[in-house]
Amino acid sequence: MTLEKTEWLRLEDKANDLRRLTLDTTYWAGAGHIGGAMSVLDILTVIYHKYLNYKLDDPAWPDRDRVILSKGHAGIAYAPLLADLGWNDKELLKTFTLTNSPMGMHLDASKVVGLDASTGSLGHGLPLAAGTALAARVQGKDWWVYCVTGDGELNEGSCWEAFMTLSHYQLDHVITVVDRNKYMIDGATEEVMALEPLADKLRAFGLNVIEVDGHSFADLADGIDTAKAHAGQPSAIIADTAKGAGIDFMEGQYIWHYGALDEAMYREAQASLARYYEKRKARVLREGK
Repeated sequence: MTLEKTEWLRLEDKANDLRRLTLDTTYWAGAGHIGGAMSVLDILTVIYHKYLNYKLDDPAWPDRDRVILSKGHAGIAYAPLLADLGWNDKELLKTFTLTNSPMGMHLDASKVVGLDASTGSLGHGLPLAAGTALAARVQGKDWWVYCVTGDGELNEGSCWEAFMTLSHYQLDHVITVVDRNKYMIDGATEEVMALEPLADKLRAFGLNVIEVDGHSFADLADGIDTAKAHAGQPSAIIADTAKGAGIDFMEGQYIWHYGALDEAMYREAQASLARYYEKRKARVLREGK
């Protein structure tokens, strides 16, 4: 399905709002996992603002689709998204990671409204997604489970055990999205623990693999549409992204896996995000239908 230009622009507007709110949250917190937050935001935006079946007035609706952010350290992007939906007070973002705040670095599902799983210890999200999908099958439900992982997270053996489980039980209502920003806390993934050929490995584990530009809503939409139409086999979308996307001095820099912003950096990042937004809108006007 081709993404209509008007909807593409709507998604760009929302993603821009969320990038700026994520930057603000990082600044208020004093520091945070901003690099991976910026790389994953387009993925979360398209899931929540195009595909997810949920009720704004009932975030615990039993028949809702589920989202599991397995790379839980990107909670500094997820908390702004959940607050922007109105499920949590935006003022709480100013307390992110502070003592007694419900907004911890790794978000707690018992404290944050709209969160389907507490994550942070890497390698847990995919097993949770498999269990959630099996629970749906037992209950005769047809909800979708979107599990968003980091690429460095795939060093964890539990991820690959989960991929085997997804394939064995033909859990085709689970869509795994790999935020392939190519960097982890200590450096480039291919230097720390090589993942490539990642697509071939996932296929060998029984997944339907789709590769997309993770910063193009048209590509992401096509990838999710393809995954949803593929019956009998779970899908994995490898989203090619950039660490620190949209902030010039952070992009492609593993040292911004986690970092602090002083006033000058904060202002520079705001200006960079403004330029990034204009560049992305120009792409829509050029490529959109």
